[in-house]
Amino acid sequence: MILFPAIDLKDGQCVRLKLGDMAQATVFNDDPAAQAMAFQRQGFSWLHLVDLNGAFAGQPVNGRAVEAILKAVTIPVQLGGGIRSMAQIESWLAHGIRRVILGTVALRDPQLVKEACRRFPGRIVVGIDARGGRVAVEGWAETADITANALARQFADAGVAAIIFTDIDRDGVLKGLNIDSTLELAAATTIPVIASGGLASIADVKRLLQPDCRILEGAISGRALYDGRLDARAALALIRNAEAA
Repeated sequence: MILFPAIDLKDGQCVRLKLGDMAQATVFNDDPAAQAMAFQRQGFSWLHLVDLNGAFAGQPVNGRAVEAILKAVTIPVQLGGGIRSMAQIESWLAHGIRRVILGTVALRDPQLVKEACRRFPGRIVVGIDARGGRVAVEGWAETADITANALARQFADAGVAAIIFTDIDRDGVLKGLNIDSTLELAAATTIPVIASGGLASIADVKRLLQPDCRILEGAISGRALYDGRLDARAALALIRNAEAA
């Protein structure tokens, strides 16, 4: 299981939102590259980046901060937020992003996602964010009339590297992951699924290491890492020990 530390970028800073509300942003670090290096030193094997401004603007906004992170670390990075054209996908992959996350465009233009998967095998991730079971797009500002499971099934044979499933109702409020809905989605598709939204403590990591969660690729952690509720080294050691057993 991969534990992805999240760096959410707003106005060039590392922040965490509450329930996806840009007005409820807490700044945790004004140097995203330094934060990325700290995560790498702690032993994380991946980084998860989101350009929050980009998600609302529909185009990359925090490019300078992303580029600084790419120069600072050697571990692979996946990036989402405002990436909605083939040119943007190509540009980020050329800059060194390992995997591009497509969210809004997965709903608006699924053919673009499928074409990107054909052109860049293993490097396209679909982000499915849900509020009350329904897919939310445009930086979570709009809720569509389609379920997360139904959207995932549209990409069954497309070659998507992974699906990141975020329960918006739990994001940034430390209520714990929505394991039931995440496993339901994972059972509805053959694409690897990453859990996101609400990871609060080591208890969530232990839950992810239970047999029924072995079908998941991993989980994303944000606020719990920043405010110390989740000890990074303890969590990573727990994962290593479980995988070695």
